[in-house]
Amino acid sequence: MTKVYIDGAVGTTGLRIKDRLLSRKDVELLTIPDEHRKDTEWRKEYINASDVTFLCLPDQASIEAVALAKEHTKIIDASTAHRTNPSWAYGFPELGKDFYDKIKSSNRIANPGCHASGFISLVYPLIKEGVLSKDSYLTCTSLTGYSGGGKKMIAEYEDNVRDSLLDAPRMYGLTQSHKHLPEMSYVTGLNTKVSFMPIVGDFYSGMEVVVPLEMGMLKGISTLNQLKELYKDFYSGKELVKAVDFDSAFLSAKALADKDTMEVGVVGNDERVVLVSLFDNLGKGASGAAIQNFNIITGQKETEGLTL
Repeated sequence: MTKVYIDGAVGTTGLRIKDRLLSRKDVELLTIPDEHRKDTEWRKEYINASDVTFLCLPDQASIEAVALAKEHTKIIDASTAHRTNPSWAYGFPELGKDFYDKIKSSNRIANPGCHASGFISLVYPLIKEGVLSKDSYLTCTSLTGYSGGGKKMIAEYEDNVRDSLLDAPRMYGLTQSHKHLPEMSYVTGLNTKVSFMPIVGDFYSGMEVVVPLEMGMLKGISTLNQLKELYKDFYSGKELVKAVDFDSAFLSAKALADKDTMEVGVVGNDERVVLVSLFDNLGKGASGAAIQNFNIITGQKETEGLTL
């Protein structure tokens, strides 16, 4: 029986993690009394009484929580705080055996960001296989459901009397300083900064991340089909990330809402292509990924408790 504590269990990601663990017979959830959930000494006690603690907190609070933890306690941090820290495992096991092995052996796992997960799923394989230069200048657009903005944004969108501007998609992160940008370059190995345009839409959950490319940017790849095959080879045998052929005239950001899987693919032609990653911002983009990492470090099947 694995003892689990969720520090920040009242937030969107924390609640989803809790819901996924409640029905599991291999987990004992440690629940701090509500009146003490912000008390440092109580939190320290619960963190160190657990085998695994999930941190669903703002960055600074996550850093403070890690300082409270003893080395034996395994930490899965859903914040941005440790994603570019080389001493932490980066929680995206599909990127390769080295990623998987570090997750499995580590007591400190940084859960990937939602936008970053989509970008990395598309760009990392190209750089890893030597097809795309680390000095490439890339652009990325990411369309997400409003649940990614947390409780405040959810309340704004679901209010019976709301601003009419919420009816249309909204760009944000306009200063090009979005918190996922360092992670996107760091994990892929890019030497450049990504031009990033996140957009929030009037739907609860789902995410579509796209990266346009000129085929001339790629080495050893000259056709759309060759690029598709690269992704199929890279993600071969993976249960939660699949390389697929998108055959619809339209691609909806809600295609994988409520699931914990991710689909990656390429559309376009032999001159210009668009790399596409579809998933749920609360699934493979947050709590689903956290549960997958939990399963790995506790020796369970990766897909245990997940929706495929």
